[in-house]
Amino acid sequence: MTSARLPLAGLSAVVIFGAVACGAAPGTTGASGSAAPSGGGVDARTATSAADFGGLDKLVEAANAEGKLHVIALPPSWANYGEILAAFKAKYPKITIEEETPDASSADEINAVKTRKGQDRAPDVLDIGQAFAVSGAAEGLFAPYKVQTWDKIPDGQKEPSGLWFNDYGGYVSIGCDAKKVDPCPTTFADLLKPEYKGKVAMNGNPTKSGSAFAGVYAAALANGGSFDDIKPGIEFFKKLKDAGNFNPVETTPATIEKGETQISIDWDYNNAAYAPLMTPKGLDWKTVIPTDGKYFQLYAQAINSGAPHPAAARLWQEFLYSPEGQNLFLKGFARPVLLPAMIADGTVDQAASAALPPVEGTPTFPTDAQTTKAQADLAAGWGAAVAG
Repeated sequence: MTSARLPLAGLSAVVIFGAVACGAAPGTTGASGSAAPSGGGVDARTATSAADFGGLDKLVEAANAEGKLHVIALPPSWANYGEILAAFKAKYPKITIEEETPDASSADEINAVKTRKGQDRAPDVLDIGQAFAVSGAAEGLFAPYKVQTWDKIPDGQKEPSGLWFNDYGGYVSIGCDAKKVDPCPTTFADLLKPEYKGKVAMNGNPTKSGSAFAGVYAAALANGGSFDDIKPGIEFFKKLKDAGNFNPVETTPATIEKGETQISIDWDYNNAAYAPLMTPKGLDWKTVIPTDGKYFQLYAQAINSGAPHPAAARLWQEFLYSPEGQNLFLKGFARPVLLPAMIADGTVDQAASAALPPVEGTPTFPTDAQTTKAQADLAAGWGAAVAG
């Protein structure tokens, strides 16, 4: 997504590879907060699978009857969401997608669910970091649902009842304009070199941004820290700031084009996607995964338990977790959760898979408890060390 797309994330499993007000749609919850079936006697808000509707075709009928899907925090340049949204619209033309605040954060998404409860402008679905997925599930904000490909999603990548399930992810990477920076850094250690003074930026504030949070975690791993201890990552960025190398400007395609963020710590799928955008503008944007701080995360999907368009929300998830949807994530350089399964059954887009930034080794992941602790430590230490 553009630089301000900010879900905060953490994982606990093995590696695998947008405000619009609207009137109440038929079969949805309006401002009054009353629930109604979406058609055929099925209450879409309590449906936990397509089978509850009588199959996918019946789910499509129910979603068409609602006629709308309200999404938030889905910038077109992030993980190929522009093409994903276009493909859904083409496949289901009777459903209008209302896109809100593409640069919203995970915290903004959760806040929208809470503050718009019972309103037609509440988000139907969420794309959030796993830490927010876990906390949102604990607060009872999500509806359980299992997509048709549920059994192909590894156990560690989903909440058992379907309150949330991971969808795509990537590695922390370093992007660099090779025409302005020579040589480009390849490790976190490199970033402290004097030649990178004022050049090292991030994709957001790590207390709110998933990619920036991951960048600090990766820096911790590169500097003697661990999943239990993110503080060396905070200390690294303090050193980066004290050396004059840290650039507080948040990375966007526009800041890259203007030369304001010549080096950027971000997800590999963001940095990789910037390259073809920048080439016609005369930039040579390179992406490397730092060898001293490899860190991989996935983002999660969830359905608002009070979704104003509950059938459309469930159909959206079915689309995302179909081979078509998963390959569209892959086309955007993101590594979809079903990649191993698609490789095994031959449904993977071979060209898109081959275009992924190369990486060696098998990363490990923090547990939910470790991620929660890291968030708390970051919230307590970042302001004084770096932002202050």
